[in-house]
Amino acid sequence: MKLNRRSLFGLAFLVSFLGMLTYFYFQRPKPRPDAASNARSASVIDAAHTFAPGIFVTEQINEGDVSEVHQRGYATLIDLRPDFEAANQVPSATVARSAQANQLAFYYIPVAHGDIPDAAVAALGEALSNSPRPVLLYCRSGRRAARTLSLYEASLPGGPDAAAILNMARSAGQSADDLTAEINRRIAARKPAQGGAR
Repeated sequence: MKLNRRSLFGLAFLVSFLGMLTYFYFQRPKPRPDAASNARSASVIDAAHTFAPGIFVTEQINEGDVSEVHQRGYATLIDLRPDFEAANQVPSATVARSAQANQLAFYYIPVAHGDIPDAAVAALGEALSNSPRPVLLYCRSGRRAARTLSLYEASLPGGPDAAAILNMARSAGQSADDLTAEINRRIAARKPAQGGAR
């Protein structure tokens, strides 16, 4: 079967057009059902800041983030955000179940907005004393975690001075400057250090 020049041109054009369609189809980004949750998980965990050796703070995590927390090498998870602050917030009990399934120690120490209760600072100290490191603390934005840690450090026998504590909060991306008076009060009331273990 003979093809004239016009038919050959048309056939070549059709083949080229189909080739371009095929190329662009396979080059377009493919949506993955878990892409959004993976990106969020990575960003929340990657956004964790060091507060002190072995102690890190970050923002709210979700149930799906917990296995990534474990994979990153954390051993303990501490939730300082009270349940039901927001409609879409994952309850602490849900995160606790996921933490248990991932062999992570878990503590729930709710700290509401405003003044940080002495009981919360004491509970945090107890949790940190009895938990394997590294520890990841979270709340809505990481602010209450860093501020509660600042008061814990100020209460610690042999702990750092006020300037160092304020710098620890800053290095974690937060500020505890408004707690300076309370930090100094706690430092002045410290008991003498015994034995050396933090």
